[in-house]
Amino acid sequence: MTTTALDGATLEKLVSAAVAAPSIHNTQPWRFRLDPVTSTIEVHAAHERALRHTDPDGQSLHLSAGAAVFNLRVAVAHFGWDPIVRLLPRPADPGLLASVRLAGPGPGLPSGTQLYGTAPYGAGLYDAVWRRHSSRFPFTGPPVGADVRAEITAAATAEGAILVFPTPAETARILHVTAEAERLAAADRGRSDESRAWVRDGAHDGIPSVALGPRDATGRLPVRDFTTGHAAHVQPPVPFEEHPVLAVLGTARDTRADWLRAGQGLEHALLVATAHGVQASLFSQGVEWPEAHWALRDPRGGTANVQMLVRFGYGPEGPATPRRPVSDVIDTGL
Repeated sequence: MTTTALDGATLEKLVSAAVAAPSIHNTQPWRFRLDPVTSTIEVHAAHERALRHTDPDGQSLHLSAGAAVFNLRVAVAHFGWDPIVRLLPRPADPGLLASVRLAGPGPGLPSGTQLYGTAPYGAGLYDAVWRRHSSRFPFTGPPVGADVRAEITAAATAEGAILVFPTPAETARILHVTAEAERLAAADRGRSDESRAWVRDGAHDGIPSVALGPRDATGRLPVRDFTTGHAAHVQPPVPFEEHPVLAVLGTARDTRADWLRAGQGLEHALLVATAHGVQASLFSQGVEWPEAHWALRDPRGGTANVQMLVRFGYGPEGPATPRRPVSDVIDTGL
């Protein structure tokens, strides 16, 4: 591929797909740079958008960036190139989290091909990039079937992550640990102030108040509290599903590269779920506290290092959170 093959409009579409990924508190902690000589898009950490209290080690930042990398891979393949990914490609530059080189031609899938599960590319996932967003509302439909759960699991596994749907008893234990972590966060002034700072109506980032969702009137789900002291954002509590379908996303190790792999596995799983009409919401409270993080571990299930909890179900989509303009997140390097 020659460097002139990547025109400005295509580059904008690729980066738009990347920034459609989920990020903690919708902070969108990334920047992108094009190296036109090698036709490589670099993914950099935007450390000024990091959460100093909630995410001091940068685990959630790396997870967010990994999700953006997966979206970028899907979009690159959609436009006909083969995405060649390197994680942490320059050790001397820790802010450079990943690079995606556009090699070509790509796999050349027929128009309309629907590929889910372990196949990372295809019209089904590319379309899902634009439709996926978190839903913090109760799920009201039937439980997610075993066949769909198997495809979601295979998607995460394909990226080097581990995804397990625990038993009902284990789910209840995990949600109890998450609720304890949420109580710790609510009592921590730095973390609670940091969370409230990202409730932003009319902005290109953060979470608009309409997307926060209600609290669970039954106490089954530890919905993150962004609203302490801000009664205007509080919605009346409602009952959530009696038996939530929870998945545990983990990795065998716990390095920066593993966090990036987990982010790719998370987004692959979320896009497969979206392609099947399944909604999802994310729970990271337990991962953010060392004591709770340790308690989330279940070596019997293979999730030695838990990176994220995901709730899946059928129900209302809820409003999407906004995204920053591409012009705010890209440096073409030209």
